[in-house]
Amino acid sequence: MTETQLSAEDVRAIADLARLELSDADVALYQRQLSDILDYFQKLQELDTSHIDPTSSVLPLKNVMRADEAGPPLTLDDVVANAPDSDGEQFRVRAVLDGGE
Repeated sequence: MTETQLSAEDVRAIADLARLELSDADVALYQRQLSDILDYFQKLQELDTSHIDPTSSVLPLKNVMRADEAGPPLTLDDVVANAPDSDGEQFRVRAVLDGGE
């Protein structure tokens, strides 16, 4: 396995893409850390995963959503109870077109 060594220019280019400003000390630190991460991924690439389905998971799959069942409708008072502004039966919103408040 060959060791990956990112250059300072590589780190600065990555930082530029992420819109980050890095000091020289940051560049040196991230140069080592990113190189180590890439080396680890290279080590993972050597594993034989041909017998593992691409969609397999180590976690059991289960639906965590409740059943979608119809319930009793809300009353009109309940519907507008938390509205910031209403006329008692309808939500009142500020006009979004020209000429209104």
